Amino acid sequence: MKRRTSQYLIPIKKKNHDESSYDIYPSFPLENGVIKKGYATLAEELASEETVILDGYVGVDWDEVIASLREAFEKKGLRTSFQNISTFLKTEDDISSLITPFLGGNDPIFGYITTVEIGDYFVHEKMGHFKIDPKANVNIIYGTGASTLGVEGKLVYFDLPKNELQFRMRADAITNFGFSLSKDHKQMYKHFYFVDWPMLNREKKRLLPNISIIVDQQRPGNPVWMDGEELRDVLKRMSRSYFRVRPWFEPGVWGGQWMKERFKDLNPDVPNYAWSFEMIVPENGLLFESDGTLLEVSFDMLMFQNSANILGKAGKRFGDEFPIRFDFLDTFDGGNLSVQCHPKPEYIKKEFGENFTQDETYYILDAEEDAEVYLGFQEGINKSDFKSALVHSYRTKEELDVEKYVQKFPSKKHDLFLIPYGTIHCSGTNNMVLEISATPYIFTFKMYDWQRLDLDGNPRPMNIERAFENLNFERQGEKVPATLIAKPEIEASGEDWEMIHLETHQDHFYDIYRYEFNNEVSVATNNQCHVLMLVEGQSIELVVEGFSPQIFHYAETFAVPAAAEKYLLINKGDKKAKVVVSFVKDEAC
Repeated sequence: MKRRTSQYLIPIKKKNHDESSYDIYPSFPLENGVIKKGYATLAEELASEETVILDGYVGVDWDEVIASLREAFEKKGLRTSFQNISTFLKTEDDISSLITPFLGGNDPIFGYITTVEIGDYFVHEKMGHFKIDPKANVNIIYGTGASTLGVEGKLVYFDLPKNELQFRMRADAITNFGFSLSKDHKQMYKHFYFVDWPMLNREKKRLLPNISIIVDQQRPGNPVWMDGEELRDVLKRMSRSYFRVRPWFEPGVWGGQWMKERFKDLNPDVPNYAWSFEMIVPENGLLFESDGTLLEVSFDMLMFQNSANILGKAGKRFGDEFPIRFDFLDTFDGGNLSVQCHPKPEYIKKEFGENFTQDETYYILDAEEDAEVYLGFQEGINKSDFKSALVHSYRTKEELDVEKYVQKFPSKKHDLFLIPYGTIHCSGTNNMVLEISATPYIFTFKMYDWQRLDLDGNPRPMNIERAFENLNFERQGEKVPATLIAKPEIEASGEDWEMIHLETHQDHFYDIYRYEFNNEVSVATNNQCHVLMLVEGQSIELVVEGFSPQIFHYAETFAVPAAAEKYLLINKGDKKAKVVVSFVKDEAC
């Protein structure tokens, strides 16, 4: 078994989709014939090359790649020479010594973003002895890091989406880069997040301008591929028009039924869906479609090549990191999230190597009448008493009287709760939360989790000490509703539209607006990237000058780059449309 998940493997051909509803496979259209299928066609393309470099991401099934290409070349009567770059790797003990400082020791979740480069994994003295086989028709150097050998040749890059990488991880079908054995999945994910991904992302960015062919290897035995120039061209077009990433979905211990009941193409045979990663640069991909065939590359490729077009004036601060995250937290008929907080900016930089912190907001997309949000402390909170109560509850498994310490507020559709760093919070049951946040997303310090186990039956790790190094105890009493619940104000209006400001906290580097309109509204980007979602209504049409219009439906996230300069939103439904827009504040650039 190569993958362990309840989620469907993405089809090669896009199936018939109800075009009036949320699309779990959103794609950017390409001309016919751009995307090709199969190892046989790839071998045909490479047959005339003397030297081929097959590089790619961690998790790629190189055994499948080489066996399939070898067979295809043999059928063509070609003599081939295959060199596995892994023969030049340092010993596992040496690699372990190199990266151990970034793995956080016994911490089950956190490490530190590595500064190690992929070249540090290899014995360069051995590489110096490599020679091309002059008798071979095609010399192939393959494996993650193959480009470090420094041999000139046609570069083919094999990409793998982060969700499929994790599904392969859960099936123990892959290992961390440089290692022969898998380990505990939480430790493997931490290793991926803090070491493999940042290191290989830097290498991917370096290689991107020279990639001759990009291959999507997520479907076992069925790769799809396209020309590297075509890839770079479509990324450039995206950077001036629009993009929507492929969302991916996960069940969780507190997960709900809202998405399961409304997103028709999801697998219904799961207990719940807790999350949807709607737009998170480190984990989402971009889908392209040609003749109905789908090919996926990582979202960060767009940022590596075109961050200036995407971010505009915010690019000076964020570089090729996309700053804003949209995701869903579904607790409809589910449970409360854990009681938690997020780190201060200086703390996340010092402790984990991140460049900015995990500030959040909860936009309530939908809610039952009894829905509530936990936010801020009760007046007169005693820090020591609260910590003692948390530690006692953790040790004894006794339930904690959360409301003795934390305030709770009713939540209703279109409310916005502000959660700057250090704020104690959690969503209660029967909320469908659109979380509009800064991009970092694993830095949640849990203090209390209602005495429940995770989906594998194990206790969820708590981070009480880290939380108390970051909690802001001044956010208590009447200060909470006064400063942490947005108060909508109409900032501009026209004949049939309004622009409503949902002002965020002064500690948030991003702002949030809502456009409400019956017919259409024109919006200027002001040299900022806009991240949008239709939060009420059926569908809208996005028009960016010079590009084909695009339809987006209720609850779909999409972005308009800064370079688009302006765009038109046209209501395609029979009732008022409401669209949330978030972007970086000018003063935060």
